[in-house]
Amino acid sequence: MEQEQEKKLLFGTTVKHFNTFDMTLLKLALMTFTLFIVSLWPAFANWVINTSWVWFFFAWIIFMLKPLIKAWKK
Repeated sequence: MEQEQEKKLLFGTTVKHFNTFDMTLLKLALMTFTLFIVSLWPAFANWVINTSWVWFFFAWIIFMLKPLIKAWKK
């Protein structure tokens, strides 16, 4: 039988080495980095403010489809 290779993430680590707390910290880090970019780059901040919330909501739905389907199958 062929074993599945684990996907490498940051610096060669794999998902199985991350616990829930690590994933939460990773999500918070990405969110705060995005806020940093918004506050640092005025053109990006202007784009974010002028974009309708509906586009961000649709993007969130698209990005959440696979994880939600995976969670429901378990």
